[in-house]
Amino acid sequence: MDKLTYIICGKLYDGLAEEFKEGYRILIKNDKIEEVGPDIVQPESAEVIDLSDATVTPGMIDAHMHMDYIDWHTIREEVYTTSEEAKTLAVARTARKTLSRGFTTIRHTGGITSNGFGVLDVKRAIEKGYITGSRIVAAPRFLCGAGSHGDLSQGFAKNPELSMILQDLRPTLGAGKDFFVNAVREEIKYGADFIKIMATGGFFTPYDNPSQLQMNDEELQAVINTAHEWGKTVTAHVYSVEHMKKLIQFGIDGMEHCSLMDEETAQLITDNDIYVVPTFCPYEEAVHYDPVLIQTKQEEYRTKLEYYKDALQAGREVIKNCKCKLGYGTDMVATHQNYESGFEFKAWMESKMGTFRTLHAATKVNSEILQLEDKIGTLEPGKYADIAAWKRDLMTDPYALLDCAFVMKEGVIYPTERCEEL
Repeated sequence: MDKLTYIICGKLYDGLAEEFKEGYRILIKNDKIEEVGPDIVQPESAEVIDLSDATVTPGMIDAHMHMDYIDWHTIREEVYTTSEEAKTLAVARTARKTLSRGFTTIRHTGGITSNGFGVLDVKRAIEKGYITGSRIVAAPRFLCGAGSHGDLSQGFAKNPELSMILQDLRPTLGAGKDFFVNAVREEIKYGADFIKIMATGGFFTPYDNPSQLQMNDEELQAVINTAHEWGKTVTAHVYSVEHMKKLIQFGIDGMEHCSLMDEETAQLITDNDIYVVPTFCPYEEAVHYDPVLIQTKQEEYRTKLEYYKDALQAGREVIKNCKCKLGYGTDMVATHQNYESGFEFKAWMESKMGTFRTLHAATKVNSEILQLEDKIGTLEPGKYADIAAWKRDLMTDPYALLDCAFVMKEGVIYPTERCEEL
């Protein structure tokens, strides 16, 4: 017998229109949305859920996560002091916690601590109903070069013998066109949903910087061409405009961060229909300069935030005013726990991005980035019943997405958890 659920909404954001609709109802049949509208008749057999005191939205989507660690304060130690099994448990824990916070789908953009495929095991276990968690789209391992932002053995560079041993633990770290062609094929063989590359240096690692190109032209082109030949998209960790332009030229599908963007590059990205997941959270202490909070960061991270502070502020203004397809992603490895995805809402709101642009990024746009737009991202008939509700004011409260009042995934209601830092 079909299960019917009838939701009474206070306000409703459907992922389509830039408005909160009032007096709306949602009728769910089993795991999918049957009807959405103001004049839906309540079936006698339906379970009624009264959310008349809340704002109902699609389940949120975080498009840039690293799920494979327990605590950001100890992430560096976890890289080498915990087993792959422990890292898989961390992934499962993160998936459960993001779901309880209203994020029904999450995108894992490569393991920070993990060199394995535990995220795919967790993904499959969730899909089969063995465990509870957010829907996962994953690139289990990112592709990178020696000494790059993806090479966490660089922290041991003063002990070359040890660093080389640790470097060899990351199978997708290498050099040359042939290496990267084969690496792409292997990642797809093992179940990667997309390919992630570390194109430039970054802020979190000690001996590189965001302005360095860390894969050469032949390597970049080989990755993108091979992935496309095998039917997969490619996204890149990238910061500088020179390297963004190079990736655009080579046919990249998307880019992560892009924090040093200028107006010319933003227009190129828009013209080529490339998405950007700008991940505001990691740079907040520099963009909205806070000399006290910035002192809480690791020394090399703090030093680079200070050095690039003006460029980060200028880049944020470009992103704010651009017409690029912007996704919502957190990338929290050095600030906040990885499952507290609502902090990105705070960062967008405090950057004057606006409520509806932010919600649009976290729902419809992200569903397109994840290539799941036919299943999730909007509240429409035929889509999965992935639904969240919030009692804080989404128009004025930057902490609103840190306090989920209700969450449903594929028609099943799950318990919610409030952000631990509120």
